[in-house]
Amino acid sequence: MSEFFSTTREQLLSQVRAQMHEKRYLHTLGVAESARKLAERFGADPDKAELAGYVHDYCKCWPIPKLHTYLLRYDLPQDIIEGEKELWHAFVGANVIQSELEITDPEVIQAVRYHTTGRVGMSLLEKIVCVADYIEPQRSFPGVEKIRELAVKDLDQALSEALGGTIAMLIERKKTVYPLTLLAYNDLVSKGITPFE
Repeated sequence: MSEFFSTTREQLLSQVRAQMHEKRYLHTLGVAESARKLAERFGADPDKAELAGYVHDYCKCWPIPKLHTYLLRYDLPQDIIEGEKELWHAFVGANVIQSELEITDPEVIQAVRYHTTGRVGMSLLEKIVCVADYIEPQRSFPGVEKIRELAVKDLDQALSEALGGTIAMLIERKKTVYPLTLLAYNDLVSKGITPFE
């Protein structure tokens, strides 16, 4: 993994751990492990997948005012600033991991940026990190076993199931659905990759 960042794995994990509480850190380790397995299964670079898993939630536990300050600092899109605060950490994190962790690989940065929203035309690594975030071993929510089963054989189907479930949950809770998520889901469905089959 050393070619993708300038610190050792132990140093990186120490930096990541300092940003979050224990439960989030354990989730992070689970995502990294799941991402590596998915990468090995579907032909992506396992080291990049593991690295992206380690840093995907780097800013997740930051206070909202701090995230907001960084949103403005990085001049991120207005619809992100006005959208659900749950999405902020991914867009801020994609920038912060470059400055604080010296991660420069564009695939890893994009995987961090879109792991919560998805987008049209996701790369293989982006799909892997997004799905790994749903299926890591500590996750427990209605439908997670279905996504895990799909992820063994069809990454796109697992992604469609995951995004469809997220959209349904947001609608049920009367929350807004970020446009990129709808577009990502619609893109999959337009290709015949539909959830709930």
